[in-house]
Amino acid sequence: MTQPPNQPPSGGFGAPQDPRQSGVPQPPGQPPSGQPPQTPPPAAPQPGYGYPQQPGPYGQPQQPGPYGQPQQQPGPYGQPQQSGPYGTQPQQPGPYGQPQQAGPYGTQPQYGYPQPPTQPQFPAGPGTPPGGGDGKRKKLVVIVAAAVAALLVAGGVTYAVVGGGDDGGKKSEAKNKDPKPTASASADPGTGEGDGYDGKEDLNEGRQAGEAKVLWYKEAPKVPGSGGDAPGMWVQDGIAVKAAYKQLLAYHVDSGKSAWKPIEFPQKICAATQTATDDGKIVVAYKEGTKSSAKCNQLQVVDLKTGEKGWGKPVKEEGLFDFAMQSHLVVVGDVLMVGRDQSGTALRMSDGKKLFVAGKKDEGSCFPNGFAGGKKLIMALSCGASTPKQHDELQQLDPKTGRALWTKKFPKGWRISKLYSVSPTVVYLRNEEKKKWNISVLEENSDRTRSEIVTKDNFAPECGTSVLDRELGGCLGVTADDKYLYLPTDEKSDANDVVAFSLATGKEAWRAKSPTDETMLPLKTADGSLIAYIKPSYDSGGRVVSLATSGSHRPRTLLQHPKGTSRIESGFYSKDVDYVDGRFYISTTNIMSTSSESKLMLAFGK
Repeated sequence: MTQPPNQPPSGGFGAPQDPRQSGVPQPPGQPPSGQPPQTPPPAAPQPGYGYPQQPGPYGQPQQPGPYGQPQQQPGPYGQPQQSGPYGTQPQQPGPYGQPQQAGPYGTQPQYGYPQPPTQPQFPAGPGTPPGGGDGKRKKLVVIVAAAVAALLVAGGVTYAVVGGGDDGGKKSEAKNKDPKPTASASADPGTGEGDGYDGKEDLNEGRQAGEAKVLWYKEAPKVPGSGGDAPGMWVQDGIAVKAAYKQLLAYHVDSGKSAWKPIEFPQKICAATQTATDDGKIVVAYKEGTKSSAKCNQLQVVDLKTGEKGWGKPVKEEGLFDFAMQSHLVVVGDVLMVGRDQSGTALRMSDGKKLFVAGKKDEGSCFPNGFAGGKKLIMALSCGASTPKQHDELQQLDPKTGRALWTKKFPKGWRISKLYSVSPTVVYLRNEEKKKWNISVLEENSDRTRSEIVTKDNFAPECGTSVLDRELGGCLGVTADDKYLYLPTDEKSDANDVVAFSLATGKEAWRAKSPTDETMLPLKTADGSLIAYIKPSYDSGGRVVSLATSGSHRPRTLLQHPKGTSRIESGFYSKDVDYVDGRFYISTTNIMSTSSESKLMLAFGK
């Protein structure tokens, strides 16, 4: 259906979604597919958001409603996914795999969430011995292996008897004085003091022509059984900085050597700003104590270049329902917004002075439910919970005063799930009752809808899954510039596409297919090109490519990561990535407690 001339779209909001028709791995927290279809909506048109589609189960071909997208498959992030390291939690289909319930933003952890890690796309790699088996037989093998080892040590040579490993159960021989590095050896224990290789295996051994070099690799610090967060990764002025459990670590980008002494925090790090100020300052939040109920309310400013600490202070809760179990930090210019469950406190970055509190409005019926920063300060609100007037709102705030510059109200049933971009403002919404989704582009500094995305594709950016964090942004694999919104299609077993949608019309402008069978994720735009990351496979390293945003859009390889480290690269399940000055960085956002090594950060370059 065509849109009225010279009028912004006001309805539609996407096609119905059916997790049964998607065989893609589902984020942790999604329910199993195969739920029975619901009664189809009537064929007669209805105004506003979520125009009903043709009869049939969700996801069948439909007729577009007013400004709605014709869809055949579930919308973004409605796909079923396999359980991740933290297991599957029951939940309705929704973006990013968050649980969805009635009430203010109980529908999903609407924003980001660094806690349970994203679904692993790749297992730890082949060669892991399977569990189970007969206990007596295992005991016999151990006894025999111990006896053989004792005899061999007496002869001056140590043999390792391994079953089910990479060598197919064969014996591997190594002299005590000259141990041969194994394929799983790591480069550095992650203390921040090593030189990037620290006497262990050379990860570039066997590197083939045309492959990038491993610049350095760091293991994560040891964490207790509950694991630890590792939010934030910053690359600036030749230094890469990474948060890890109770430490802030800094490495020289070319060598991996320590750039400044690690900063130790008294308790677990629980949040961090994803971006730095123009002068290179970040803020890290850590817990006030060791109990599980400890609040995430202790702030510390750090200079990325020098490692020097700035001001540090606790931030108090500002109301009866203002809980700080988990905080989210965003920066806009010289303003830090500390978002909490139903509130937010704005502080001046330069000195920590309190500027304002973003609290409830409309006599307590509307509560803040997420913040996004960068060029603008955007706040999402949940209003009228459990009432006939329940709805969501989006606001742009003056970062210095907290005054609302505009307010965008959405009809009942439409929940703000994510902000795909702050400037331009692109918001992703879901309607669980109607099984529909919508991506709306707003006019600059206005609540008016500029366009709505029209597509039959299914998309799969990677977004967080924790029900505690309230990060409004934070998706890997979606970006925008002044002309296009870039999204990755979701393919089950073949190469996916990156699709560029016109912000002016909402229609597809162009698309490019991944040059491999692995998923290609858009990362950022620079100098007229889109930078994208292609995931590794079991036997092939990842890749960084450039796609021209005009003319030919054929991917051009910038870095081909080595095959020899593909198992390490594919083992970053919950991850943050960046491409800066010709180098690619990948790091974990969640450190699990395991008996083996845990990955922290890996850097590639030429």
